[in-house]
Amino acid sequence: MKHDSLYIIMPAYNEEKNIGAVIEQWYPVVEKIGGDSRLVVLNDGSKDGTYEKIRKYQEKYDRLIGIDKPNEGHGGTILKGYHYAVDAGADYVFQTDTDGQTLPEEFWQFWEKRKECGLLIGYRKKREDGISRLFVTRVLRLVLFLIFKTWVKDANTPYRLMNGKQLKKVLKRIPDGFFLSNVLMTVIYEKHHLHVEYIPITFRPRQAGKNSINMKRIITIGKQAFHDFMRLRHRI
Repeated sequence: MKHDSLYIIMPAYNEEKNIGAVIEQWYPVVEKIGGDSRLVVLNDGSKDGTYEKIRKYQEKYDRLIGIDKPNEGHGGTILKGYHYAVDAGADYVFQTDTDGQTLPEEFWQFWEKRKECGLLIGYRKKREDGISRLFVTRVLRLVLFLIFKTWVKDANTPYRLMNGKQLKKVLKRIPDGFFLSNVLMTVIYEKHHLHVEYIPITFRPRQAGKNSINMKRIITIGKQAFHDFMRLRHRI
């Protein structure tokens, strides 16, 4: 009997202080699932020793794949990861980040429901990463409703499990390098009724290092995102 394969996609930018612990925490997931499952960490042009650490862990873990690429931001990086996974024939694709804010032990409730994918997405019921981030999430929810006429509970959570074949079709609607690709993806799944289910998760503070996105940067991204969403509203 063929094992369902899982590809875990993680973008990494200047995560030298977190990357080792995160790999150690998440690698047992793909190891336990087995088959052709892989943990894929994409180094997004880090300026510290992130990629060197990934390479060292590759010597230890044969299911770990490290990909080095020029910097293009979180959205473009995870898109590359998604395409890599579906092109490799992954049955299921899971995405989370490398800042240590999410917990691997909460993954198994997602895996148990994998046959229902669609999109199983972590709902950050209680966030510990600052009130400004909570405010952004709520504003984003309203903006998406106004533009796409679709209510999205938590559009940008970096904790999501997707069916590989269905994801391959959804990716065709998302432009290469799109900065808020997870957001647009969630809207597509919701708008086309592709079975979205929100499952509460723990969302801790960043475990180490510094967040590269500050409030000024968020406002700049928000303005650009609004124009991009308006331009793409008919495409999706």
